[in-house]
Amino acid sequence: MELEVDEKDLRSAGAELLTDGRRGLRIGGWEIESRNRSILTSLALQQWEQNLQTCHLPEMIFGESCLVLKHVGSGTKIHFNAFDALAGWKQEGLPPVEVPAAAKWKFRSKPFQQVILDYDYTFTTPYCGSEMVELDADKNRELGILTKRESGEISGGSSGLHWEDCEEQLDVAALALKEPILFYDEVVLYEDELADNGVSLVTVKVRVMPSSWFLLLRFWLRVDGVLMRLRDTRMHCVFDESANPVILRERCWREGTFQALSANGYPTDSASYSDPSIISQRLPVIMHQTQKLRVPGNL
Repeated sequence: MELEVDEKDLRSAGAELLTDGRRGLRIGGWEIESRNRSILTSLALQQWEQNLQTCHLPEMIFGESCLVLKHVGSGTKIHFNAFDALAGWKQEGLPPVEVPAAAKWKFRSKPFQQVILDYDYTFTTPYCGSEMVELDADKNRELGILTKRESGEISGGSSGLHWEDCEEQLDVAALALKEPILFYDEVVLYEDELADNGVSLVTVKVRVMPSSWFLLLRFWLRVDGVLMRLRDTRMHCVFDESANPVILRERCWREGTFQALSANGYPTDSASYSDPSIISQRLPVIMHQTQKLRVPGNL
C-alpha cells in the first residue's frame, strides 16, 4: 500500500523521509524502516534449513523483508524478521493439527522423499518481535560485542532489554484520533497455503502519526474445517523527547475450532473466515498479556 504523504504534515511533525532508497522516516528520535523483498532463493533456503536444523519450512519465506524501529539516541532496536519467527516455531514445537486431509499431505515437502506429518506443519510461532541495543562498531568492540557479520549469525542477538508486566492498556482512544498518517507499510514474513487446506501467515503492519508509532504483528492460521488460531502482538510508543520513551506491548492469543463456532451459530465456510479481523472477537482468548519496555537513556 503506497501512502501519499503531505510534505507539510511531515515538516510540522518534525519528520523526514529516509534517503538512499530506503523506505521509512525519522521522527521523535526514532528511525523507522520497512523492507519488502522477494522470497528466499533455493541456495538461501538450504542455509536456513541448516541453521534452523529442519527440512520443513513454509512455501514462501521473505527472508530479507523486515521492519526495523530504532531509537537513535540509545541504540535500542525493535525489529521483525522471518528467521527469528521461524526460530520461535522450531523452539515451541507444537504437535501437528489433525486434519481429515492429512493422508494427502504425506509426500508434501521434498520430491521423492516421504514426509510423515510429525511436526507442526502450520508453522505456528510465539514470536512477538526481536530487540537489541545496537551500538556503532567501535563501541561494540569496546564492550566485546560482535556484529552479525563478524559473528556469522543470520539474525537475532542478545538484547539486554527487559519487558515488565504491567496493568496499563493500549490507549485505544488515542489511536482512534484522526491524525495524519505519516508512514504506513505491511511486511509479509512468511506464508504457507497448507496444501490448499487453509493458510498460515505472518505479517507486521506499522503506522506512524505525529504523536506516536503503532504496529501489529499477526500470526494467522486457518485449517479449513478444523481450527483457527490468531496470535496478535500490538506495540505503541508515544513520542516524548523530554524523557526516555516507553513502549507498551499487548499480546493476545485466540483459538477455536470450526465445530465450536458452528455450535454457537456462526457460519463455518472458509469464505466467511478469510479475514482474521472479522472473526477475531469470535475466537476464545487463551492468553492475554500486557508489558512495557522502558527505553534506556542515550549512550
